[in-house]
Amino acid sequence: MTTELSAPRSRLALFDLDHTLLPLDSDFEWGEFSIRIGWADRDAFGRRNQAFYDQYIAGTLDVHEYVQFATEAARLRGAAESAQAHERFMREVIQPAIRQEALDLLRSHRDAGDEVVIITATNEFVTRPIAEALGVEQLLAVELERDAEGWITGAIRGVPSMREGKVQRMEQWLAERGWTWSDVHSTFYSDSMNDVPLLERVDLPVATNPDPRLRALAQHRGWRILDLFPPKP
Repeated sequence: MTTELSAPRSRLALFDLDHTLLPLDSDFEWGEFSIRIGWADRDAFGRRNQAFYDQYIAGTLDVHEYVQFATEAARLRGAAESAQAHERFMREVIQPAIRQEALDLLRSHRDAGDEVVIITATNEFVTRPIAEALGVEQLLAVELERDAEGWITGAIRGVPSMREGKVQRMEQWLAERGWTWSDVHSTFYSDSMNDVPLLERVDLPVATNPDPRLRALAQHRGWRILDLFPPKP
């Protein structure tokens, strides 16, 4: 009598980006950078940028409204000028913030044979170069609608990768590969209560640099807690 062995499950290591792999919020910092280079008014834009960030932390953000606001300065200046500005943003803001601890964590999963995916509520314009700098090819970010010339319109294309949308985007990604959740062993690292839907869906949730509410929830549920960076106040 023979026993048929089931195929080994593929291993996925999923990562939020802001305050998880980076000790900052790249979307918020892009807005602040836009002010510094003269693309936006300090008072008017700065107040709205902070207000949207506070809404995100509170879990009340309208992502469509925010993306329309956050991409306006780049939309008005066009692809070439925006690409140059983003290169400067990477040099001055993002590269200095990349920590060895985050690179080591990513490397440990790659060395173990895991497929590494960054899944973030920040839009693709801001995050694609960041994922590349971190050495991560697979990025699920908020996708931006493009006009006939291929430049962003300010609208979101498809399901935004935020809150429950992260679960939907991951399920789409899995389906494109002929997989379901049962075909993979999944780990997800995140700092935010906004990511509870995906943390609840994976096999191994890891509250990483968690905000106070997520830290309390992780302690209550017995989830692993990982502080790559100093805990938030």
